[in-house]
This record gives sequence, structure tokens and C-alpha cells, in this order.
Amino acid sequence: MKWPELTTAEKAALSALETRLGHLHVRQRLGLECDYEASVFRRGTHLFHLQNWCSAHALIRASLWVFGLYRRGQRNALTIELRENEVPIAGLPSAFDSYTVLQISDLHLDINSTFTDALQKRIQNLRYDLCVFTGDYRARTFGPLDPTLTELRRLRPHINSPVYAILGNHDSIRMVSAMETIGYRMLLNECVRIEREGDAIYLAGIDDAHFYRLENFDRAAHDIPSQAISVLLSHTPEVYRHAAHAAFNLMLCGHTHGGQICLPGGVAVLTDSDIPRSFTRGPWRYQDMAGYTSAGAGSCIVDVRFNCPPEVTLHRLRIGVQNGPSESVPIGLSA
Repeated sequence: MKWPELTTAEKAALSALETRLGHLHVRQRLGLECDYEASVFRRGTHLFHLQNWCSAHALIRASLWVFGLYRRGQRNALTIELRENEVPIAGLPSAFDSYTVLQISDLHLDINSTFTDALQKRIQNLRYDLCVFTGDYRARTFGPLDPTLTELRRLRPHINSPVYAILGNHDSIRMVSAMETIGYRMLLNECVRIEREGDAIYLAGIDDAHFYRLENFDRAAHDIPSQAISVLLSHTPEVYRHAAHAAFNLMLCGHTHGGQICLPGGVAVLTDSDIPRSFTRGPWRYQDMAGYTSAGAGSCIVDVRFNCPPEVTLHRLRIGVQNGPSESVPIGLSA
């Protein structure tokens, strides 16, 4: 394959990644990134890439300045809240009762120079067994990677457990090798076995299913035994039906930012996702699968938030009983 506008090191890293993921996946991901990089329009259910409009950022900021809201919105965006979510799972191995997963999503690290410090402060005293990142590390969908990788490097020493991560629609497959070198184990339609006291659960991650649509459930779940407890990382909640019918017990996702700029009461105006409104933020359930959509730690387009605080989430797994299937039943959340 001809690698367009890549350094020698990037070519070598992607060639190595082909061995692990298959040449077709790498070829498609990189090719689509190149196709879409400078595009305002996109295919699919949405016509516009708002984050790619050069004037959109300035227009939104100017509007907020006029109403005296910009600085307040910036302060809101740096006040990261902690959410705690208990997840009852029927058949959970006893060794994993109270097993705690820290989810961090939608960082967009290079949008504000003080964000990484705020995030470090928020997570520094938390206790958890595993940390997962559910995508979107850079602010734009195109452009340089180094500023984002620098911030990821700064953040990693403040996470005191194994870290698994997936790519979002703002991310590039060229980031994978560098992120793994830093200490973020990437899952691209892959799974890992998590062992504890002789028991095990499985953690799977799919590639972005919103923009690039390169999720592959067959590959991600291939090595998961049929009766095993499994957790899926997906950047977007839009594939909740596929995940539930693939027999995942829990799906952790982000992408929506909970709306980011919401009406009073936290009512989202825009979510950029084709999902039920109850799936926009927080816990939900579909069929036998529990789900959680993070409102995100960072901000997109502009570094402001209104009526939708940024968050990191501690998910605590609990031994539960089997409930009957349900289309969409929100479940409890405590802060």
C-alpha cells in the first residue's frame, strides 16, 4: 500500500499494525482519514462536520461573549465531576464483585491548555481496578497529532492501573503505536481476558462506529467464550443493538458529550447520534445489556459547557440477578 504523507516511522508502525489487525482494516482506516480530513460534508445521516467549519468556533465564541457567558462556560468545562455507577450483572464471577472501572471519555486534550491539569487533579485520589478511555483525544478531526500525544504522555503517570483505550471519530490510526508506547493498550476490534483470583471476564473494544464505521463485532468477540461475562468499549452508543445481540453484558461509550450545551434541566439540543434520548447521557439498558454513555471529560468545538457538567465515571460491577429484557430502561446513578 502507498502511505500518503507519512513519515518513515509512521509507515513502519502502520506496517506492524497490519500484522495485528489485518491489512484491510489499516488500509480502510487510513484511506478514510485522508478522504475526510479536510471535508466539511460527510456521508451518512449527517450533512455537516461542524467541528471542521473554520468559522463555527469563532461564531459560537462571539455569541457567548455577547451574552457574557463565555468565561462562565469555560469554568464549567473545567469543573469535572465524579459519577459513580453500580452495574448488577447476572453471573458475574465472585472475584469481580465490587470490581471498579474508571471510564474517561472525549478528552479533546488540545482544545484548552489547562484541561490536562484539571483532569489530573480530578482523578488523582480515585481508587479503581482498571481504567478505560472511550475515544476522542484530539480537538479536531484533522491536523497534527503531536499536541494531543504530548498531553496523553503527561496524563499517563497519573493513572495507577492498567489502561485500555479505543479510537474515536476525532482520532487517527497513526496514534495507535505512539499511544501504546506511552502505556495505553489499544483495542481495535480486539478483546483481552481480565483475570482476578482465578476468575476472568473479557474486555473488548471496537473501532469507531460513528464516522468511520469500521466496527467489527465478529473480530472483537471472536475469542470470548459464549457464557463469559464481557464488557464492550465503543466510542458511540449508536451500535447498542449490535452489542446487545452480540451478548455483551455492559457497554461503555461516549461521543455525545451529553449535549455539552444543554437547556435548563440538562436537556440536550444536539447529540450527533442516532439514539434514543434516554441513551444520551448516563446509565441505560437495552435487552439484557446494561449501558452507560459518558457526558465526556472534555469539550468539543468550543471549550464551554452549560447545564451539562463534564465527568469521569467509576463503574462498580456487582453480582446481580437476571432481569427480563427491556427496550430502554434507565437505571440508577449516584454522584
